[in-house]
Amino acid sequence: MNTVKLLTKAYQNAKIETIDEKSKYIIFSDCHRGNGSMSDEFSRNENTYLYALKHYFDQGYTYIEAGDGDELWEHKFGHIKKAHAGVFSRIRKFHEDGRLIMLFGNHNIFLKNENYVRKNYETFYDHYYEVQNNLLKGIKPQEALRLKVQKTEQEIFIVHGHQGDFLNDQFWVFAMFSLKYFWRFLHSFGIRNPASPVKNVHKQHKIEKNYNKWIEENKTMLLCGHTHRVKYPKQGQLPYFNTGCCVYPRRITGIEIADGKILLVQWRTVPDHDGILRVQRKILRGPEPIEKFDIR
Repeated sequence: MNTVKLLTKAYQNAKIETIDEKSKYIIFSDCHRGNGSMSDEFSRNENTYLYALKHYFDQGYTYIEAGDGDELWEHKFGHIKKAHAGVFSRIRKFHEDGRLIMLFGNHNIFLKNENYVRKNYETFYDHYYEVQNNLLKGIKPQEALRLKVQKTEQEIFIVHGHQGDFLNDQFWVFAMFSLKYFWRFLHSFGIRNPASPVKNVHKQHKIEKNYNKWIEENKTMLLCGHTHRVKYPKQGQLPYFNTGCCVYPRRITGIEIADGKILLVQWRTVPDHDGILRVQRKILRGPEPIEKFDIR
């Protein structure tokens, strides 16, 4: 099955939410939270990510994690949970407030398994008090999400984007073992798996060509992660958006939806005039009204 067919299947089975001009969403993907070791690329951006999540929680946003939040191909979730306890504490606040939607990608495809989720994500053990506490109790990860705009009846289809990427989808077990037992040790020295779309420009273009084919056939906005390459369509281009990722050095990127508009943002830690490091939010593209991207 190719990308277009698999995206269509995900679309048909997607969770649907209706949104209006008061709705607020922040979409991050590809955090790849690891175990805190040298191969954990998320660690260097953890403080920036925590600050951004606090901002969005305080401002009333719903957090959509569009796949590959945790690096489950390389690490056990128990180790990830311990390494990034502060992150999960903040994500738990969104969940308890009914403002968390978690999608799975190829690197956390285990979230398709309800038993795995129940065993690993619903609770955590407090070693100090020796008690089991709720973490993401009742969380139900999805493959895809459809945001239906009340005013225009447009849809924003949100999915990780690995669907149809042969090595990362149908052949993911082989890819996982090659990463787990070989490539992750090279990550510590900055060497990436050439099969990954992250540093393979030809592979990125091939995947994005398939995304655009799906958009043309379905006349629907598409928002993905997976390639780690930010995308906000220019005038005349098809409405394909990409969040980027949270593992590039000293910055994370995401897509915001608020006030009936959509924009691409970057959060990064920079020194001020006194040499004090501060986290700053920068708008990279937009905001543009969602209705501008209606191609029906």
